[in-house]
Amino acid sequence: MNHPNPQPPNSDKEDTSAPKFEWDFLVSAVVSSPVTGGHVSDTLGVIEVNSSGTLFATGGIARKIRIYNLHSLPPLIDHATACQHCICTPAKLSSLKWKPGSAGKIMGSADYDGVVTEYDLETKMPVFERDEHSGRRVWSLDYSSMDPAVGASGSDDGTMQIWDPRHDAGKCVAKVHFGSPVCCVEFSPFGGALVAVGCADRKAYVYDVRKMVDPVAVFDGHQRTVSYARFLDDRTVVTSGTDGCLKMWDIEDQRLIRTYTGHTNQRRFVGLSVWRHQGLIGCGSESNKVFVYDKRWGEPIWVHGFEPEDGTRSEHGFVSSICWSQVVDDECTLVGGGSDGVVKIFSGKRKLLTD
Repeated sequence: MNHPNPQPPNSDKEDTSAPKFEWDFLVSAVVSSPVTGGHVSDTLGVIEVNSSGTLFATGGIARKIRIYNLHSLPPLIDHATACQHCICTPAKLSSLKWKPGSAGKIMGSADYDGVVTEYDLETKMPVFERDEHSGRRVWSLDYSSMDPAVGASGSDDGTMQIWDPRHDAGKCVAKVHFGSPVCCVEFSPFGGALVAVGCADRKAYVYDVRKMVDPVAVFDGHQRTVSYARFLDDRTVVTSGTDGCLKMWDIEDQRLIRTYTGHTNQRRFVGLSVWRHQGLIGCGSESNKVFVYDKRWGEPIWVHGFEPEDGTRSEHGFVSSICWSQVVDDECTLVGGGSDGVVKIFSGKRKLLTD
């Protein structure tokens, strides 16, 4: 999917030693593509794990929302067998979110036709729809942790819109015009009033939804489009750019804490997800690899090639979507999806370190 200097606090000081490989990762399951060798029509644009860490959903070019059980998959299985629910959608999908407070029954989606839709997963029918982005591609949507009915979406039309289905059939309750495509929106998951925005103008922004006139923080450091912005904690944001690096920022001081390099990203969405319990950052790469960074070091602590298990390899393959399960503290689960439609589930455990 293509798209357009004070010292840090002690907890965030750069450790000049080599990254410590404190985690063991292994591939626990592979969901194979329905087409041998993969095809552009199988490209996954988004993966989302639910809040309980039991299910994950995928969406992308194939115009389908597929839902899987995260912990009952055999080591190798195909999509048709593994998929528990499948919803056909009218357009290619760019973003999915489990709606908070819906007991896992409502899934929000954003698509290439500029439409935000909420689906009832039991009936597989839409229960809410808004088309307020002038038909321009919606890259991202998210829901507020303060009020789960409230959503935000960012689009190629250059706006970030906040909306409420209870208010005038989902019309905007707030809108920010950036003048460049908006690639990412994320509400703070820590119960506050903040929302982060990644933009094609090479900047990321943080707004207080109670006062949207001006941003509370502007992060200006990427050389190209900011494709993702994720809250690591209540005062720290991680951004990803098509300049091939990730950056961690302090919201209060609006300063750069650290830059992460090693993966390849120049043209496409490759996914970004943070495991907040232990400060791990996952992203994809146009080199068809999964990268994991520890927030303390700028170099990756783990890299895994994403070639299919049968050995076939696409010359132009890339890892296009990444999502951590947020449930357990000392064990982790990372789900990754590729441009060939393959999904891999990685399990990680903390090592017993000895000097």
